[in-house]
Amino acid sequence: MELDGIEKKSLKRGEDNNAFKSEEQIYIDVDSAPEVPDNAHKKTDQHNKSFPERKMEAFQGYLAEHKVQIHLIMYLVLAAGLVAIVIAACVLNFNRAVVLLVISLVTIFFLVWDWMMERYGDRVWEELSPIRDLLSRNWFWIRWIMYVLLLVALVCWLALDTAQQGTRQLVSFFGLLLLIFLMLLFSKHPFRWCWQTLLCGIGLQFVFGLLILRTTFGLGGLEWVGKQVESFLSFTDTGSKFVFGASYRDHNFVFQVMPILVFLSSVISILYYIGFMPWLIYKIGFIMQVAMGTSPAESMAAAGNIFLGHTDSPLLIRPYISGLTRSEIHAVMTGGFASVSGTILGAYISFGVEATHLLTASMMSAPASLAIAKVFWPETETPSATASHDIKIDHGKSKNVLEAASQGASCAVGLVANIVVNLIAFLALLAFLDSAFSWLGEMLDCPQLSFSLICSYVFMPLSLIMGVSWEDSFIVAELIGTKTFINEFVAYQKLSEFISRRKAGGPEYVDNIKQYISVHSETIATYALCGFSNLASLGMSIGALTSLAPDRRADISSCAFRSLIAGSVSCFMTACIAGMLYIPDLQCSHFLSTEFINTNVTNSSQLVTCCTQLYNSVTVYELLNMTIGEGFNQSSLQHCCTLVPLTHFNCSLVL
Repeated sequence: MELDGIEKKSLKRGEDNNAFKSEEQIYIDVDSAPEVPDNAHKKTDQHNKSFPERKMEAFQGYLAEHKVQIHLIMYLVLAAGLVAIVIAACVLNFNRAVVLLVISLVTIFFLVWDWMMERYGDRVWEELSPIRDLLSRNWFWIRWIMYVLLLVALVCWLALDTAQQGTRQLVSFFGLLLLIFLMLLFSKHPFRWCWQTLLCGIGLQFVFGLLILRTTFGLGGLEWVGKQVESFLSFTDTGSKFVFGASYRDHNFVFQVMPILVFLSSVISILYYIGFMPWLIYKIGFIMQVAMGTSPAESMAAAGNIFLGHTDSPLLIRPYISGLTRSEIHAVMTGGFASVSGTILGAYISFGVEATHLLTASMMSAPASLAIAKVFWPETETPSATASHDIKIDHGKSKNVLEAASQGASCAVGLVANIVVNLIAFLALLAFLDSAFSWLGEMLDCPQLSFSLICSYVFMPLSLIMGVSWEDSFIVAELIGTKTFINEFVAYQKLSEFISRRKAGGPEYVDNIKQYISVHSETIATYALCGFSNLASLGMSIGALTSLAPDRRADISSCAFRSLIAGSVSCFMTACIAGMLYIPDLQCSHFLSTEFINTNVTNSSQLVTCCTQLYNSVTVYELLNMTIGEGFNQSSLQHCCTLVPLTHFNCSLVL
């Protein structure tokens, strides 16, 4: 009985299994049933296609399969064509083709360098490990030896330069030291500074200035670049003339200056699309990161500020902003306040401000902003991103060049509108403040009291320590005050008026009011004003960063005011270095000849400088036997001896 029961159960279980298998087979058949019609449908479609369609599909498949090889062939053909063009240009006229040759060689160098680093970089890094270990073991002594040698070189250079150029450079040097000392004194975390960041940042700033302002090659090269930039910006006039008519220059600011922003924004957007701008920012940021020991995020943001605005550069590190330390947030904001965007730079150049100095200021302020930011708010936390390859720069969302150009131009609409409405508001506000202070001054028998006058007295000591002469210090101080409390656009517009008056060659004083300032003072002012460090930009920067990282709103707000101060000091440091290094070409022979024609000649810093240059050009052999060089004449020498007698030159030989 038990066996029969077991057999019945086994039989029943077998029947259940068979039923399950049958059901499963049914499901499988049902699921796979549509596949046959689909395959048949595809074969039918393929069969119904015409012969050209089938061949076209086969050709497209072949192109997709060999895409890499085809791209390589296209690049080689393009490279061969460019090489042929360069060679032909050099054969026809080598002097004319030098610029094209240099650009081609630099491009080839960086392309080859990037290819080699991508392919062999890790291997080279491993091979250099013994040298790196040796340097790391002895880095303490190597570092201090380098510091001592640099200090000795700086002292010797200052002594020789002061002997040749006078003591004005020393004033700018001690002004630089004073600004650094004040930043150290009021640091957020005293004695937590990184000396490498400070010294290397100032060193990079000094080297940039020295190569550009004191070498013939550097100054000539940047002057050439400045002229090319001015020529490039002039193409905007074609669009302005077409849109606004032939009389567009009658409203110069709106119809000539503002279209430059649209044009430059479109060009920068194209450079982003093709990858040139991210590549350049990455290289500059990597150099600063290695030299100064800063984190990749703040280094990339500082490099981006050379070309972008203070609200645009944080977009380069958008995914990393929430994880930044407070010191890094402070550094990112400081970099934005210490520079101006490439788009706005074009507007200042159109005002008549020297393009050479504006471009130099943009480059010099990047390392200065990092150095001062890390001194004013030293790093006390551990950055989340510690390697440069951790930072990925976005190339934009454009699908092609035309879309990139259109998006860039559209983005400039908001910028142009923002500038125009802010200028209307701030200029009206400035006029109101001047009127209000004048009314208040009348109550105290001081009707000349104004906001500009107050700024000139408040910032006058600052302009003096930067190296501005006494007679120009109040004007430069007024410009700094305007830039800080209003904005830099208004300040540069005022500076352009002084520049145009000087170039027009009118009288230096009218009713005891100075009409223009010296070239040296103009240069220092150009560097000091080259930054977004003003109260209006403070709110814009907080809003931009907060929108990118809402969870860091409190940290961003706490860093804002200190970063504004640090950004301003970075600009002033750049101005001090420019005051140390820049030697203006005053064309003194022409200046003295025209100056002494006037009946009322006033003693100015430019007159003293030119007379000193005249005295140095005189070679005395014996009484009444002398030669005057550098294009000066006897009449200018006699007038200089009357107005500006110097102890080291015996004017009795002339008078």
